[in-house]
Amino acid sequence: MGNPLEITDLVYKKNQKKIITDLNLTLKPGKIVALLGENGAGKTTLMRIISGVAKNYRGTVKVAGFAKEADRKAHLSFTDGLTGFANSTKINDIVKFYQILYHDFSLKQFEQLRKFMNLDSDMRLSEMSKGMKEKLVIALTFSRKTDLYLLDEPFSGIDAMARKKIIKSIILWKQEKSTILVSDHFVNEIAAVLDEVVIIKNKTVCMHKSTEAIRADNQSVEEFYESFYQREEDE
Repeated sequence: MGNPLEITDLVYKKNQKKIITDLNLTLKPGKIVALLGENGAGKTTLMRIISGVAKNYRGTVKVAGFAKEADRKAHLSFTDGLTGFANSTKINDIVKFYQILYHDFSLKQFEQLRKFMNLDSDMRLSEMSKGMKEKLVIALTFSRKTDLYLLDEPFSGIDAMARKKIIKSIILWKQEKSTILVSDHFVNEIAAVLDEVVIIKNKTVCMHKSTEAIRADNQSVEEFYESFYQREEDE
């Protein structure tokens, strides 16, 4: 079994426009890693490529040592929303679909997370707020037992108190050797659970550093991220 994620010489174009170029990234087992960058930097595109949603790229993407799209999907869980489900769909029906689709889906884990998120199994999507839907997506994502979790701005619609509670608990929901790659605007709120920071700029990974090394320089993760952009502008 390889690393949770290995990307080599990745190039991705859409409508003849380069979105990602010469991107290399390796993530080790058991880490929680922030994927940071300005809006439009390519964070969501990168996650869509890793998960097999975005295709026709050049380079190599491996998840748990597997490069084929079907194999990658079997070893990762992605917060790609609830597209494809009608507004009349109940949470119970979505769970049944996940049980059929993913052999590693744990109903026991989902029930624990559903209660933690204060979600009613009989609720329909049409009855749920944006924040409630995001809580459901997080619960579904972490109910799978995979090598890699991809969280693409998972907390944007969740209120501050609930968000802090969820972030504090994330470390308990993943397997010991699983890795989480999370893209989020609330850098200061997720900093406490992070092991590493990856920054995307100019269509590629331009910084990959451990939070331990960042704090050794007497900086918070947020200060490091902000100062990185300031240094780039000054040069």
